[in-house]
Amino acid sequence: MLRKSYLIKFVVLGTAFMIVPFIKSFCEEENMKKQHINQEEIKVVGIQVRTNNNFEMNPAEAKIGSLVGKYFGTNVASLIPERKTPGITFCAYTDYESDHTGDYTYFIGEEVTDTSSIPDGYVSLIIPKGDYVKFTSESGAIPNVVLELWQKIWKMNSEEFDGKRLFEVDYEIYDARATDPQSAIVDICIGIKKP
Repeated sequence: MLRKSYLIKFVVLGTAFMIVPFIKSFCEEENMKKQHINQEEIKVVGIQVRTNNNFEMNPAEAKIGSLVGKYFGTNVASLIPERKTPGITFCAYTDYESDHTGDYTYFIGEEVTDTSSIPDGYVSLIIPKGDYVKFTSESGAIPNVVLELWQKIWKMNSEEFDGKRLFEVDYEIYDARATDPQSAIVDICIGIKKP
C-alpha cells in the first residue's frame, strides 16, 4: 500500500512538472543513463483519459491524478487478463495532437500476452516496435528521480536524441526497482525516428 501511495503522488506531481518545462533542471548528464534501443512491440491493457497540459495545470480540470487514484484505489490491474509481468506498471503518453502543447492520451496499465479479452471499461494500447531512447535514473526518492529525467528530456534536441522525437508513444516503467519510494530507479522511453 505504501508503494501505491507514493506512485500516485509521483504520477500526479510528475505530470504537473512534465507540463512546466521551464522549471530549473536538477539533472546533470552523469545522473542518468541514456541507451538507444530497438524495441519489439509491447501490448498493454489498462485505463486512459484524454487531457492536455492546460487541464493538468489547473487542479479543477486535471484528469491524470484521478485516473491514477482509480487505477490503484480500485485495483484495476488485478482484473487485467493475461498479465505478462504482474506488478510492473506502464504509464504512457500517446495520441499526441501535436507535441506536448496539444491534447494527448494518458494511459496506465500493465503488459499483457494477449488482448483478445479486455474487460469492459479497459482499453488496449500497442507500444509500437521501433527505435527508442531509454533514460534510466539513478537511485533516488520519487518523484525527484523521474522529474530529473523529464527535465533533461524537455531540453534535448534532435541531435541529442540522435533522431527526431516522434510524439507517438512515450512511456515510463515502474518495476521492482521502483518499489522502495526512497531509492527508486525508473525508466522513461522516448520514441524517435533516426535520421
